Amino acid sequence: MSLEVTVAAPFKQMHKGEMDRSQFVFFLALDRKWMNVDQANAVVRLAEAAGLVKVEDGIVSPLIDVSAVAIPLGFKPGPEVFDAPDPCHDLVERIAQATERETGEVVAEMNRVTDEEFDGKLRAGAAAVLLARRYGVEWIDLLPAIRKGVAGEK
Repeated sequence: MSLEVTVAAPFKQMHKGEMDRSQFVFFLALDRKWMNVDQANAVVRLAEAAGLVKVEDGIVSPLIDVSAVAIPLGFKPGPEVFDAPDPCHDLVERIAQATERETGEVVAEMNRVTDEEFDGKLRAGAAAVLLARRYGVEWIDLLPAIRKGVAGEK
C-alpha cells in the first residue's frame, strides 16, 4: 500500500498522466525530500516490478488509477516501501485465514509436508502451493511470483 501511495503521489500532485523518469525521481528525492536519489530510483524499479508503473524510453506511466489512491495529509513513505512483497507469506496468510488457523500452524504443516512427504527436498513456495491446493485456497494469481521465488532460492 505504501509503495502504491508513494508512486501515485508524483502523478497526483503534479497533475500528470506520465512523466520523465528524472522528474519522478526529482519529486521523490529533491522536491519532497522523502529519500535520496538512489532510493528514488529503487522505488521506480520496485514499482515497475510490482506492476504499478511502466517505464518506457525514460517515461514513467502509472498502471494504476492514481485518482483512486488516497494520499494522507503529511504522508511520507517509510522504509517498508523498499520491502519486496513475499508471495509465499501471502499464500500462507490466505491458507491460515481459510482454515481459521494461526500462520505459525500453517508454517509448521508446511515443514511437516516438506520433511515427511518429500524428505526435505521441497522449497517453501512449493509446500505452500501444495497446502493451498489441499485446502482449496486460491493461489493461481501468485504463481508467477512464487515460481520466480522458488527458482531463485538456493
